[in-house]
Amino acid sequence: MNKLLISKERKQFLRKQKQKKYLIFLTQILILVGFLAIWEVLANQKIIDSFITSQPSRIWQTLTNLGSNDLLKHIGVTVYETVIGFLLGTFLGIMIAIILWWSNFLSKVADPYLVVLNSLPKVALRTCYYYMGRCRNTSNYCNGSSNFFNCNDFRERKWFFKNRQRSH
Repeated sequence: MNKLLISKERKQFLRKQKQKKYLIFLTQILILVGFLAIWEVLANQKIIDSFITSQPSRIWQTLTNLGSNDLLKHIGVTVYETVIGFLLGTFLGIMIAIILWWSNFLSKVADPYLVVLNSLPKVALRTCYYYMGRCRNTSNYCNGSSNFFNCNDFRERKWFFKNRQRSH
């Protein structure tokens, strides 16, 4: 019934809009294919360094070989752990919020601690990997390494600071 209510001019307008969408999409695809073709030819002719920029055929070959190394299994485990962590964190957060909302006493006791935790950068709350020797904070069983620099580098080069001549 709606088709009968659309005027001839409106149908023509809609047809032109649809053609314009297809033309835009086709042009985008052709630009992408052209870019990839030029990139491949330039890399094959050694005009650009394929070690730095690689080339589309090698990228495609690498992507197709990724599945042969249990990549999908590892992606599945990562997604599973992420979803479980998100659900567990959300559930615990809601439970703690309900407890703090119901108990005025606990709310007032926890208030300064929550303010401090909220003011910390979220990266600082990362857990330590003791078994790998890596930790965000360089104290307590971290083997002197952190995300930003390796403290062992400074410890190994302490001779530089000890034997350095001071110029006055």
